[in-house]
Amino acid sequence: MRQAIIAAIFAVAVPFAAQASHHMKGEAKPDIVDTAVQADDFNTLVAAVKAAGLVDTLKGDGPYTVFAPTDAAFAALPEGTLDSLLKPENKAKLTAILTYHVVPGKVMAGDLSGKTLDVATVQGGKVDVNGTDGVTVDGARVVMADIETSNGVIHVIDRVILPE
Repeated sequence: MRQAIIAAIFAVAVPFAAQASHHMKGEAKPDIVDTAVQADDFNTLVAAVKAAGLVDTLKGDGPYTVFAPTDAAFAALPEGTLDSLLKPENKAKLTAILTYHVVPGKVMAGDLSGKTLDVATVQGGKVDVNGTDGVTVDGARVVMADIETSNGVIHVIDRVILPE
């Protein structure tokens, strides 16, 4: 019985200690792209980033703040919109839409609390950020905030935002 208890303690303690040592060694967090891939709710976003040739950019040093639409947000676009955007001849338009979701620098939700701002995007346009009742970006609600990555932060939004 005593051996079973000791074995059970080691079964719990050893993996926990190994996990803690990885964090203590400062093991790097995944970057924005790898975080999106691992989350499994951004398959459409990841496919679009690949089609637009933005993988290397979003794996770069940053920091970047990404307002990331979920797969459901992309599915809510008018029928045929996504298929059209993913065609090679529409790469420039797709790139413009995706970079409209990216802001230079690392902006945490707490930085936006109680504020309304026009924030410049990587695309060149500005998004309206409203932090007075939760956080919205061009009317899209941030449904999960502050997912930290090695090169910035991701805020999950409930719809795709489009530049004018």
